[in-house]
Amino acid sequence: MRLLVIILFSISSLTSYSQEDVKNWDLTGYVKNLQTVYNLNLFGQNDLVQDNLLHNRLNFKYYINNNWTFKSDLRNRIFYGKRSIFIQDFDEDAGNDFLDLSANIINSEGLLMHSMIDRLYFEYASGDWEVRIGRQRINWGINTVWNPNDIFNAFNFADFDYEERPGSDAIRITHYTGPTSSVELAINVADSLDEMVVGGLWKFNKGNYDFQVLSGYFKNDFVIGGGWAGNIKNASIKGEFAYFAPLVEGRDRAFSGTLAVDYSFNKGLYLNVGFLYNSTGVSTGGLESLFTSQLSAKNLYPFKYAIFTQVNQPITPLLSVGIANIYSPSEAKALFFNPTITYSISDNWDLNMVGQLMFNKGVESYESPIQAFFLRFRFSF
Repeated sequence: MRLLVIILFSISSLTSYSQEDVKNWDLTGYVKNLQTVYNLNLFGQNDLVQDNLLHNRLNFKYYINNNWTFKSDLRNRIFYGKRSIFIQDFDEDAGNDFLDLSANIINSEGLLMHSMIDRLYFEYASGDWEVRIGRQRINWGINTVWNPNDIFNAFNFADFDYEERPGSDAIRITHYTGPTSSVELAINVADSLDEMVVGGLWKFNKGNYDFQVLSGYFKNDFVIGGGWAGNIKNASIKGEFAYFAPLVEGRDRAFSGTLAVDYSFNKGLYLNVGFLYNSTGVSTGGLESLFTSQLSAKNLYPFKYAIFTQVNQPITPLLSVGIANIYSPSEAKALFFNPTITYSISDNWDLNMVGQLMFNKGVESYESPIQAFFLRFRFSF
């Protein structure tokens, strides 16, 4: 708690100075404290594990002149508690792409501090052109949960504490051809062709629908895909797909496709329903594989089929509740439940309570190998 107070005091002083005396740069960010309890029923044993995470983020932007901008975001995380013993060998390169921008500041039994720069780029903007060089978020996805078009930096929807999502060390050039249309080229810097990603994206509008088409090279695969977003009356409908054809022997072709519909009712009730088909997914095994499968645009979820539903309801202007779940009609009939409660304490303070409950169909009934409960306080500045 003393460390939390020191960080908050230092940040408040720095932001106060920046707002009053400096006009050509901005500093924002947050401090979050996440308390977690895991109930693990694995390998015939039952374990109750507590985890603690102090998470600080600094977002820095410097306006060099009318055309050039520099951005650098620093992510600091301190893990402490029983679970931190299990992650003592945490990879200090976790989250890196090509550039080595992370390190384990402290790595001892029960305590781990990991720091990473997950945004570091220069941006040039002039007229209809925009160029970014460095670590950046290349967000080509359309849907909320699964994004087959996100070939540069796919994200894990279960990692709710990383709202900014991963970045890529890349060069991106965008030419805006109209108010709702653009052409984009991006190249991910890599050590070898096995890790390299190169893609082109065309966005356009037709008949009140936004469309996009992409093509490129994805880690020894040729990829082609696309997506759309629009409305049917008051309901929003979104879709994405991507097809991966191997350019080397010994690899399988892959196809991912998603479709989602969401609707907001007059009294604030929000409903979202989605479907995923993943040709590389499996039909056997349990939901534990959610944490062990290799995440990429080719493999967004461990199972071949998945159905997503989400309901959110504001109770008051400051309090809202919701629940999301994913059902996979596999052999294990895997179910992922994600209840949430969000409360806005003040303009800068938020409280979140989150559950992640996993169920597999056993011989006679459902069994739950993992239950996780999170309590998070967040101070934003």
